[in-house]
Amino acid sequence: MAAIPRVDIDRPKYDQSTYLGRVKHFILVTNPLNVFASNEELERARQIVIKYRAGKEVPEASSLEDIWKAKYLYDSAFHPETGEKQLIVGRMSAQMPMNMLITGCMMTFYKTTPAVVFWQWFNQTFNAIVNYTNRSGTSPISQSQLLTSYCLATSGALGTALSLNRAVKNMNPLIGRLVPLVAVAAANCINIPCMRMQELRNGVSLLDEKNQEVGISKKAAFVGISAVVVSRIAMAMPGMTLTPLLMEKLEKRGFLKRYPRANAPIQTLFCGFVLLFATPLGCAFFSQRAAIKVDSLETEVRDSIKKKRPELDTVWYNKGL
Repeated sequence: MAAIPRVDIDRPKYDQSTYLGRVKHFILVTNPLNVFASNEELERARQIVIKYRAGKEVPEASSLEDIWKAKYLYDSAFHPETGEKQLIVGRMSAQMPMNMLITGCMMTFYKTTPAVVFWQWFNQTFNAIVNYTNRSGTSPISQSQLLTSYCLATSGALGTALSLNRAVKNMNPLIGRLVPLVAVAAANCINIPCMRMQELRNGVSLLDEKNQEVGISKKAAFVGISAVVVSRIAMAMPGMTLTPLLMEKLEKRGFLKRYPRANAPIQTLFCGFVLLFATPLGCAFFSQRAAIKVDSLETEVRDSIKKKRPELDTVWYNKGL
């Protein structure tokens, strides 16, 4: 059997400098089928990755494609820094099915106060689990930080949803169907900066083309976190705008009056279909290894880099997801 070629599997399989390359990468990262992988399959993938990284022979794999499949399956279930197996509902591969359920229910039961309270609370509880599961191994999220973010995001989402529901009560029903999207957007604007407050306070590491640290920047942290907020809202927007349009059309044609029980299943399944594409497309808006011009950094950081590395025009940092 021919030797398997050696590549750096800790870098994405596809070119991350192009949008299409990032989309292909995130299609594999967020593949919902990985949720159904058994413990045995996950352990087999883990062993393949460990052996290949160590430069050992990998009898379980016959080609480089087998290595990549194992790597993406491994990444879908194990923490990239600690190597611990993640909570199943917090994995990236669970994003589509979980968000399908939550988004479908938020848009189906958006009229009554108890339903709004429950599903907005449920959504923020899920977000807290995702944030905890994907916490940094080097700068872990403290329990107080997690609780503060959870309470603020839940309060923001509930306050937005309930106040908007009252404001649009006598307006076009289609406007009312869009209230959950505004509430989710408001929660993201609160939740993500709260969860990454340490980066905003202390800055993120700036790297050269060889991943050598050349400085720390608060501005880069702000730009990266802002991009994540935009990306998360963009992921939610297609399902939470196209679904209301579909339901409005079905309501006008009398379909929902004839089949009232079809309301929740149609919204949930349609959301899932849209999220299947919207999740990787939204994640790919910005490169995870983001670039920033040295001249656009804070004065002291810029001057420090120019003094040590005058040839550097651009530096990179981890934007996060």
